[in-house]
Amino acid sequence: MADLRAWLKDFRFSRAAPHYPSGRLQGRGRIDTSHCMCAQGPEHEGDALAAFPETDDPPDRPADAGDDGDAYRAFQERVKGTNINPQTLLATDYLNHFNEIVMTLEMIPDMPELLDDARAWRPKTYPEHFQESGFAERELAIEAYEHVPARFRQPFELTIGTLDSLVAMTLERAEATLAAGEFERLKIIVNDASGAIRNLVDSASAIIHGTVRTMEQSEIDELLRP
Repeated sequence: MADLRAWLKDFRFSRAAPHYPSGRLQGRGRIDTSHCMCAQGPEHEGDALAAFPETDDPPDRPADAGDDGDAYRAFQERVKGTNINPQTLLATDYLNHFNEIVMTLEMIPDMPELLDDARAWRPKTYPEHFQESGFAERELAIEAYEHVPARFRQPFELTIGTLDSLVAMTLERAEATLAAGEFERLKIIVNDASGAIRNLVDSASAIIHGTVRTMEQSEIDELLRP
Protein backbone atom coordinates (compact mmCIF):
# COMPACT_ATOMS: atom_id res chain seq x y z
CA MET A 1 0.00 0.00 0.00
CA ALA A 2 2.87 2.38 0.74
CA ASP A 3 4.16 1.93 -2.82
CA LEU A 4 0.75 2.66 -4.32
CA ARG A 5 0.27 5.72 -2.12
CA ALA A 6 3.70 7.05 -3.09
CA TRP A 7 2.95 6.58 -6.79
CA LEU A 8 -0.30 8.49 -6.50
CA LYS A 9 1.39 11.28 -4.54
CA ASP A 10 3.93 11.72 -7.34
CA PHE A 11 1.25 11.59 -10.00
CA ARG A 12 -0.84 14.48 -8.58
CA PHE A 13 -3.50 13.70 -11.13
CA SER A 14 -5.73 16.59 -10.11
CA ARG A 15 -3.47 18.70 -12.35
CA ALA A 16 -1.05 16.71 -14.44
CA ALA A 17 -2.54 13.86 -16.46
CA PRO A 18 -2.70 14.37 -20.23
CA HIS A 19 -5.40 12.15 -21.71
CA TYR A 20 -4.39 8.62 -22.53
CA PRO A 21 -0.73 8.75 -21.53
CA SER A 22 -1.64 5.53 -19.83
CA GLY A 23 0.29 2.30 -19.51
CA ARG A 24 -0.25 0.48 -22.77
CA LEU A 25 -0.20 -3.28 -22.76
CA GLN A 26 2.33 -4.56 -25.28
CA GLY A 27 1.72 -8.11 -26.32
CA ARG A 28 0.39 -10.63 -23.87
CA GLY A 29 1.47 -9.83 -20.34
CA ARG A 30 3.84 -6.95 -21.10
CA ILE A 31 3.02 -3.38 -20.13
CA ASP A 32 4.85 -0.27 -21.28
CA THR A 33 4.45 2.76 -19.03
CA SER A 34 7.79 4.37 -19.91
CA HIS A 35 6.16 7.01 -22.08
CA CYS A 36 3.78 8.03 -19.33
CA MET A 37 4.82 11.11 -17.36
CA CYS A 38 3.27 9.64 -14.24
CA ALA A 39 5.58 6.64 -14.57
CA GLN A 40 8.72 8.71 -14.99
CA GLY A 41 8.80 10.04 -11.45
CA PRO A 42 8.20 13.38 -9.72
CA GLU A 43 11.11 15.07 -11.48
CA HIS A 44 8.92 15.14 -14.63
CA GLU A 45 5.93 16.74 -12.96
CA GLY A 46 6.84 20.13 -14.40
CA ASP A 47 6.91 18.65 -17.89
CA ALA A 48 3.44 17.24 -17.39
CA LEU A 49 2.11 20.56 -16.14
CA ALA A 50 3.65 22.36 -19.10
CA ALA A 51 2.05 19.88 -21.49
CA PHE A 52 -1.37 20.21 -19.88
CA PRO A 53 -1.81 23.41 -17.80
CA GLU A 54 -4.33 23.41 -14.99
CA THR A 55 -6.87 25.73 -16.57
CA ASP A 56 -6.28 25.21 -20.29
CA ASP A 57 -7.56 22.57 -22.68
CA PRO A 58 -5.24 19.85 -23.99
CA PRO A 59 -2.97 21.29 -26.70
CA ASP A 60 -4.68 19.35 -29.48
CA ARG A 61 -8.08 20.74 -28.57
CA PRO A 62 -9.26 24.34 -29.24
CA ALA A 63 -10.10 26.39 -26.16
CA ASP A 64 -13.74 26.67 -27.20
CA ALA A 65 -14.14 23.03 -28.26
CA GLY A 66 -17.43 21.62 -27.08
CA ASP A 67 -18.79 25.08 -26.28
CA ASP A 68 -19.86 25.87 -29.83
CA GLY A 69 -23.26 27.29 -28.96
CA ASP A 70 -25.78 26.13 -31.52
CA ALA A 71 -24.17 22.73 -32.12
CA TYR A 72 -23.97 22.01 -28.38
CA ARG A 73 -27.63 22.96 -27.90
CA ALA A 74 -28.59 20.84 -30.90
CA PHE A 75 -26.93 17.79 -29.33
CA GLN A 76 -28.62 18.53 -26.02
CA GLU A 77 -31.92 18.15 -27.83
CA ARG A 78 -30.79 15.03 -29.70
CA VAL A 79 -29.74 13.16 -26.54
CA LYS A 80 -32.97 13.82 -24.63
CA GLY A 81 -34.67 10.55 -23.74
CA THR A 82 -31.43 8.56 -24.13
CA ASN A 83 -28.85 7.36 -21.63
CA ILE A 84 -26.55 10.25 -22.60
CA ASN A 85 -26.52 13.10 -20.10
CA PRO A 86 -28.04 16.21 -21.74
CA GLN A 87 -25.85 18.58 -19.75
CA THR A 88 -22.45 16.96 -20.31
CA LEU A 89 -23.22 14.88 -23.45
CA LEU A 90 -21.42 11.96 -21.76
CA ALA A 91 -22.70 8.44 -21.04
CA THR A 92 -21.91 6.22 -18.07
CA ASP A 93 -21.79 3.16 -20.35
CA TYR A 94 -18.14 4.00 -20.96
CA LEU A 95 -17.34 3.20 -17.33
CA ASN A 96 -18.26 -0.46 -17.90
CA HIS A 97 -14.82 -0.71 -19.48
CA PHE A 98 -13.29 -0.14 -16.02
CA ASN A 99 -15.91 -2.03 -14.03
CA GLU A 100 -14.99 -5.18 -15.97
CA ILE A 101 -11.28 -4.98 -15.18
CA VAL A 102 -11.75 -4.12 -11.51
CA MET A 103 -14.03 -7.14 -11.02
CA THR A 104 -11.42 -9.35 -12.65
CA LEU A 105 -8.63 -7.88 -10.51
CA GLU A 106 -10.60 -8.53 -7.33
CA MET A 107 -10.87 -12.24 -8.15
CA ILE A 108 -7.17 -12.77 -8.90
CA PRO A 109 -6.04 -13.52 -5.30
CA ASP A 110 -8.47 -16.47 -5.16
CA MET A 111 -8.19 -17.40 -8.84
CA PRO A 112 -4.66 -16.48 -10.01
CA GLU A 113 -5.33 -17.93 -13.46
CA LEU A 114 -7.55 -14.88 -14.11
CA LEU A 115 -4.40 -12.77 -14.41
CA ASP A 116 -4.25 -13.91 -18.05
CA ASP A 117 -7.73 -12.46 -18.60
CA ALA A 118 -6.74 -9.24 -16.84
CA ARG A 119 -3.63 -8.89 -19.02
CA ALA A 120 -5.86 -8.98 -22.09
CA TRP A 121 -7.45 -5.69 -20.98
CA ARG A 122 -6.57 -2.65 -23.10
CA PRO A 123 -7.18 1.06 -22.52
CA LYS A 124 -9.88 2.42 -24.81
CA THR A 125 -10.72 5.98 -25.65
CA TYR A 126 -14.33 7.05 -25.26
CA PRO A 127 -15.05 6.72 -29.02
CA GLU A 128 -13.23 3.37 -29.20
CA HIS A 129 -15.42 1.95 -26.43
CA PHE A 130 -18.64 2.92 -28.19
CA GLN A 131 -17.43 1.66 -31.55
CA GLU A 132 -17.36 -1.82 -29.96
CA SER A 133 -20.30 -1.37 -27.59
CA GLY A 134 -23.83 -2.70 -27.76
CA PHE A 135 -25.04 0.65 -26.41
CA ALA A 136 -28.24 1.58 -28.25
CA GLU A 137 -27.15 5.16 -28.97
CA ARG A 138 -23.50 4.39 -29.62
CA GLU A 139 -23.23 6.45 -32.82
CA LEU A 140 -24.87 9.41 -31.14
CA ALA A 141 -22.52 9.05 -28.15
CA ILE A 142 -19.50 9.21 -30.47
CA GLU A 143 -20.83 12.26 -32.32
CA ALA A 144 -21.80 14.05 -29.12
CA TYR A 145 -18.36 13.56 -27.58
CA GLU A 146 -16.89 16.13 -29.96
CA HIS A 147 -19.25 18.70 -28.47
CA VAL A 148 -18.76 17.97 -24.77
CA PRO A 149 -18.04 21.32 -23.08
CA ALA A 150 -14.39 21.68 -22.09
CA ARG A 151 -15.37 22.24 -18.45
CA PHE A 152 -16.58 18.62 -18.39
CA ARG A 153 -14.29 17.01 -20.93
CA GLN A 154 -11.03 18.17 -19.36
CA PRO A 155 -11.60 16.73 -15.85
CA PHE A 156 -13.17 13.63 -17.41
CA GLU A 157 -10.10 12.95 -19.52
CA LEU A 158 -7.80 13.68 -16.59
CA THR A 159 -9.61 11.06 -14.55
CA ILE A 160 -9.65 8.48 -17.35
CA GLY A 161 -5.93 8.95 -17.96
CA THR A 162 -5.32 8.30 -14.28
CA LEU A 163 -7.48 5.17 -14.36
CA ASP A 164 -5.63 3.78 -17.37
CA SER A 165 -2.26 4.32 -15.69
CA LEU A 166 -3.38 2.86 -12.36
CA VAL A 167 -4.77 -0.29 -13.99
CA ALA A 168 -1.52 -0.76 -15.93
CA MET A 169 0.62 -0.34 -12.82
CA THR A 170 -1.61 -2.72 -10.84
CA LEU A 171 -1.28 -5.42 -13.50
CA GLU A 172 2.51 -5.04 -13.51
CA ARG A 173 2.71 -5.39 -9.75
CA ALA A 174 0.21 -8.22 -9.56
CA GLU A 175 2.14 -10.20 -12.15
CA ALA A 176 5.47 -9.66 -10.39
CA THR A 177 4.02 -10.51 -6.98
CA LEU A 178 2.30 -13.64 -8.25
CA ALA A 179 5.49 -14.80 -9.97
CA ALA A 180 7.31 -14.43 -6.63
CA GLY A 181 4.67 -16.53 -4.89
CA GLU A 182 3.79 -13.69 -2.48
CA PHE A 183 0.09 -14.41 -2.26
CA GLU A 184 -0.69 -12.35 0.83
CA ARG A 185 1.03 -9.32 -0.68
CA LEU A 186 -0.89 -9.94 -3.91
CA LYS A 187 -4.15 -9.71 -1.99
CA ILE A 188 -3.10 -6.40 -0.42
CA ILE A 189 -2.00 -4.90 -3.74
CA VAL A 190 -5.19 -5.92 -5.52
CA ASN A 191 -7.48 -4.78 -2.69
CA ASP A 192 -5.81 -1.37 -2.41
CA ALA A 193 -5.76 -0.80 -6.16
CA SER A 194 -9.35 -1.97 -6.65
CA GLY A 195 -10.56 0.50 -4.04
CA ALA A 196 -8.64 3.32 -5.71
CA ILE A 197 -9.99 2.37 -9.15
CA ARG A 198 -13.57 2.24 -7.89
CA ASN A 199 -13.23 5.68 -6.32
CA LEU A 200 -11.86 7.10 -9.55
CA VAL A 201 -14.73 5.50 -11.46
CA ASP A 202 -17.11 7.23 -9.03
CA SER A 203 -15.36 10.53 -9.78
CA ALA A 204 -15.73 9.95 -13.52
CA SER A 205 -19.41 9.11 -13.03
CA ALA A 206 -19.94 12.34 -11.09
CA ILE A 207 -18.40 14.32 -13.96
CA ILE A 208 -20.64 12.53 -16.46
CA HIS A 209 -23.61 13.68 -14.37
CA GLY A 210 -22.43 17.29 -14.29
CA THR A 211 -20.27 17.56 -11.17
CA VAL A 212 -16.96 19.15 -12.13
CA ARG A 213 -14.25 18.23 -9.69
CA THR A 214 -11.13 16.10 -9.41
CA MET A 215 -9.90 14.44 -6.25
CA GLU A 216 -7.54 16.40 -4.01
CA GLN A 217 -4.32 14.86 -2.67
CA SER A 218 -5.86 14.55 0.80
CA GLU A 219 -8.72 12.52 -0.69
CA ILE A 220 -6.27 10.17 -2.37
CA ASP A 221 -4.45 9.64 0.94
CA GLU A 222 -7.73 8.97 2.76
CA LEU A 223 -8.82 6.58 0.02
CA LEU A 224 -5.68 4.48 0.60
CA ARG A 225 -5.49 4.81 4.37
CA PRO A 226 -4.95 1.43 6.12
